[in-house]
Parts: sequence; structure tokens; C-alpha cells
Amino acid sequence: MRLIYQLIIGILIGAGAILPGISSGVLCVIFGIYDKLVNSVLGFFKNWKENIKFLFPIILGVGIGVVLLGNLLKTLFYLYPIPTKMAFLGLILGCVPSLFKVANSKKGFRLHYLFYTLLSFIFTLLLLLLENNMTNSTLKNTSNSLFLIVSGFVMSAGIVVPGVSSTVLLMILGTYEMYLDAVASIQIGVLFPMGIGLIVGGFLFLRLTQYLLKNYFAQMYYTIIGFVLGSLLILWPGFTFNFIGILSFVIFIICFFIGKNFERVA
Repeated sequence: MRLIYQLIIGILIGAGAILPGISSGVLCVIFGIYDKLVNSVLGFFKNWKENIKFLFPIILGVGIGVVLLGNLLKTLFYLYPIPTKMAFLGLILGCVPSLFKVANSKKGFRLHYLFYTLLSFIFTLLLLLLENNMTNSTLKNTSNSLFLIVSGFVMSAGIVVPGVSSTVLLMILGTYEMYLDAVASIQIGVLFPMGIGLIVGGFLFLRLTQYLLKNYFAQMYYTIIGFVLGSLLILWPGFTFNFIGILSFVIFIICFFIGKNFERVA
């Protein structure tokens, strides 16, 4: 059961990595695997058997999600934007109470922790405004290998750091459409150099995250909660009192209860 759960989580994280406005780091947090994932990657050789057991289904799921389900979710977001977004909203909101529980697990609640939540929430709103006013057509794409390595490095921040959307970062660099095309058609010439930058950047950002979780656990988690709450505004599609609106609300409720039960399975 746990293996299947981890595989599904990996698929969702992988698929979410190519969707505009979705942060893979936030998905890791709401599914309750973020800090364990960081420690397993950076401390891989300390207990490599257990880490392989934990990481393998997630990494496999990420690969499946990126290659097979990424385009499907893109289609769902395009054809059925309201039900699809409400599904993600339900999953995220259902996991929020467990995030507060984790944040308060070591030192309890402190009022000033909410300041970190507010700052990260505002930062997410700024990213939302940036993405809404940005198109790839205004930026120059390039296939230079060095630039692709840099793109992968920058993209890693959006994958590792909760609340930072990798798609926004790639849009800024002008490589988002190239990345989507490369994933869809498995273009090794693009994916390999980006993968190099992604690995290097991911390792560095994971080190930073591990340090913050170790020394500023509550502050880090309250910051992450702000990112998570901000992502709700990114996904909110509005509501209409018609068949699609009612169906979307039912999907939201179902996914909300699924999200609430993630903590029991993790």
C-alpha cells in the first residue's frame, strides 16, 4: 500500500512540474514527504537501503508523471479547467491542517511565526502577477547548451523550494515552450543539459533547505504554509451555478477528504 501511495505521489509531483503555477515543492509538502525527501537525498549513503526503498517509487512516479501524464493534465487544464483546478484545490486545502500540526510539533505555536506566512504569501502573489503578465512570445528562446544548463539550474529552485513555480522561472528565461516540447518528444539534446543543471542546482537548494529545516524548523514550515495558501489563489477558477460548477464543487469535496487522509497513509 505504501509503495503504491509513493508511486502515485511521484506521478502527481512529476505531472505538476510542467503545469503553470504549480510548485513541485508545494506538492511534496502537502503530501507530507518534503522534509523526508530532502534528508533521504542528501543523506543517501547513510542508510542507502532504506533511502532507495523510499526514493525509488517516487522517482519512478515522477518520470511517469512528466512523460505520460504531463500532457494529459495540460489537456485537462485546457478542456476542463474548473473541475481540474478544483481537484487540486481540494487536495491542497485538505492537507493544510496537517501542515500546521507539523509546524507546531517541536516548539508549539508562536504568534510571530505568522509573519513568515504573510511574507511568503505576498511573495506568491507577486509570482502570480508576474506569470499573468508574461508570455514566452516576448522572450527569446535559445538552444545553447550552456544556457540550457543554467535554465535547469534555475528550474531546480522551482522544484525544490516550495511555492516557487519552475514554470515562471522558465518563462523568465524564455525556455518554457522548449522544455514542454522536449518533454513531449524526448529531445535528449535539450533534456540532458537541463538535467545537468537541475541536478547541480537541486543539490545546492536541498542543502540550503536542509539547513533551514534543521535550525529554523517552525519558521520554515510557516513560510511554506504561506506559499501553499498563495497557491490556492493561483488555482482558484471562480464558481458558477451550473452543471460544471456543481460537479467541480463535488470533486473539490472528494479531493478535500482525500487530502485530509494523506497524513494517515504517509
